[in-house]
Amino acid sequence: MSSGKAEVSPRVEKLLASMTPAEKIGQLIQYFYFQLPESDVDSGLPERQTDLVEQALAAGRAGSLLFVTDPATSNRLQRQAVAGSAHGIPVLFGFDVIHGLRTIFPVPIALAASWNPELIEQAQTVAAREARAVGIHWAFAPMVDIARDPRWGRMIEGAGEDPFLAAAVAAAQVRGFQGSHLGADEHIIAGPKHFAGYGAAVGGRDYDEVDLSDQELWNTYLPPFQAAIDAGAGNIMSAYMDLNGVPATGNRWLLHDVLREGLGFEGFVVSDANSARDLETHHFAADLPDAGVRALNAGLDLEMTIVEPAYGHLDEALADGRVDLERIDASVRRLLAVKEALGLLDNPFVDEDAARVTLADPAHRDAAREAAEGSAVLLRNEGDLLPLAATSVQKLAVIGPLADSKRDTLGPWIFDYDLEETVTVLDGIRSHLEQPTVEVTYAAGVPAFARKYPSMFDMWGDGSRADENADAEAELANAVRTATEADVAVVVIGERQDMIGEHASRASLDLPGNQLALLQAVVATGTPTVVVLLSGRPLDLRWAQENVPAILQVWYPGTRGGEAVANLLFGQAVPGGKLPFSWPRTAGQIPMHYAHTRSHSPENQGRRYWDEESTPLYPFGHGLSYATFEYANPSVSAASVGRDESVTVGVDVTNTSGQDGVEVAQLYLHQRYGSSSRPVRLLKGFQRVPVAAGQTIRVEFTISPAERRYWSSATRDWVLDATVFDVWVGTNSEAELHTEFTVQR
Repeated sequence: MSSGKAEVSPRVEKLLASMTPAEKIGQLIQYFYFQLPESDVDSGLPERQTDLVEQALAAGRAGSLLFVTDPATSNRLQRQAVAGSAHGIPVLFGFDVIHGLRTIFPVPIALAASWNPELIEQAQTVAAREARAVGIHWAFAPMVDIARDPRWGRMIEGAGEDPFLAAAVAAAQVRGFQGSHLGADEHIIAGPKHFAGYGAAVGGRDYDEVDLSDQELWNTYLPPFQAAIDAGAGNIMSAYMDLNGVPATGNRWLLHDVLREGLGFEGFVVSDANSARDLETHHFAADLPDAGVRALNAGLDLEMTIVEPAYGHLDEALADGRVDLERIDASVRRLLAVKEALGLLDNPFVDEDAARVTLADPAHRDAAREAAEGSAVLLRNEGDLLPLAATSVQKLAVIGPLADSKRDTLGPWIFDYDLEETVTVLDGIRSHLEQPTVEVTYAAGVPAFARKYPSMFDMWGDGSRADENADAEAELANAVRTATEADVAVVVIGERQDMIGEHASRASLDLPGNQLALLQAVVATGTPTVVVLLSGRPLDLRWAQENVPAILQVWYPGTRGGEAVANLLFGQAVPGGKLPFSWPRTAGQIPMHYAHTRSHSPENQGRRYWDEESTPLYPFGHGLSYATFEYANPSVSAASVGRDESVTVGVDVTNTSGQDGVEVAQLYLHQRYGSSSRPVRLLKGFQRVPVAAGQTIRVEFTISPAERRYWSSATRDWVLDATVFDVWVGTNSEAELHTEFTVQR
């Protein structure tokens, strides 16, 4: 476990002592550096935004920049920063390295679906290596916000609904980004975000306010942050929204009492884009200078801004006593220590030739394919339609506009990708079946579709466009004809990549763009049909679940996604992913999560609605395999233990099929009584284990006091109750195999 604190050396203290107040304040400002076409009049950015940044560099009034991925540009701007600083202090470069830089991995929610911390760590290690090679020092990732409302688009960046799984994923991402210590070779600073509660926005509407009880905050939303901090994360990003009536970026209780004193964070805190300025927008601060004062005094070290910074007015606030120099020094000290730990005070430049070699490393592409294979979730496989046998298929139809869309294969939140090397689902299947006996045909089926309102990423040309001139009836007829003539139809459906992510919340979970009608028409041909789903959230699959024999969720699988999908469809890879969220039947059930309390009338829990089942379409942890598994012989190491003692739970897992496979064995815990009502089940252990065909293995889980401890709103503190615990072990959150143990006083 590494420390996220950069040690403060005598060199840093000497440097800090030699700086003027104006120089110190400059270190606390981070600017976007947008290299957009000058003709882009619709971007909403100020004219010549880059001039504003370069003037700040020349005056020594910038401590960090973001959105620079070109090594040559990085070196040029770094030279300006060093020349503009009286003490030759370089800038820190940050970037949204969310699921890869040049090599694009599956989106974060997909990586979480792997339930494989080693795979997740490997993915972010590759991302860090590429980022550091081009001059990036710090990732605005991982996003560790718990998301229990899939209407919220940013759920794609996180690990789903469960704090135990999300904590394991957060720690793995931090280890991948940051390595063994802050400043490790070929690694970058990890920046978990958004502190805190952002995923609980009212109605799933991005940026809207959040109201969370203390027990929800401590038990559900903070554990992933704690895990990331314990893994050594060097940075934390504050959130945009109001938390319980106070904007997170100006909330001293949150940024100091909770983050620093409660969670023990010792690194530096950065605002989200313009969120310090937005304290005025929130009607919390009186004006821009007041916003800067409130953010700094709340505990914000570095302000991220696109235009005029609120921290640009700290000179006057210092002069009239609204902030003190000691508070400024504390933030500057943290940032200088980070720059020293990364080696930037001695060598802030990058090797441009070496960067090109690193970005082209074929091992990175192999890692991306393996991650896509490991994160896919087989939702349904009636009659064992999958895997397909290439030897028995003479003609295969691939249908759907997403099947041949490189940009949608990659997913959102990427900016330095290479479409030329991206493998779509159609590309992957064609390459896989590259033999004269198999014919692969393709039909889009529906015209290209787009979101109703523009995307915030349109300025990069990344927004989807609808084909308003297409003949929809002809497209559908062609798809039906193509499916009718084929032995098997693979229908690729889902959301375009800009329909999810930031500024991409939805009011419904329906399949957009008339894709449901397309799927229904293909199934009506009688041709065996496989659905391949590209999405980052659950969509309404009620019809598909009843009428389509095989459904494979591949998320947005990345650079080598098409290769991975082909391997999965034809059995060269075996699906082993599990859902990191409960999959609702309709948007009307939201929010829906498995870890609810028992409440009144538990026998009617599945009938809370009279017009729809009150159960998920697929439960949390669900995921099939080409192998089948059975669980038996649960045991506990002791029927009774003390409060401070651990208990071991064992179970036999048998592969009852003729196919080797990997199973994610999951353990769920329930406390029967105590200081508070506790959820009916809580994930408290999981193991991803390979099990050969016909093999039985013994899997053991340790339940320590840490897994039983919780924050009680009754005691206003952490408690460990003496009580009886139910234990279930199985393949998802509806596991039936049960045992129990007692914790004595």
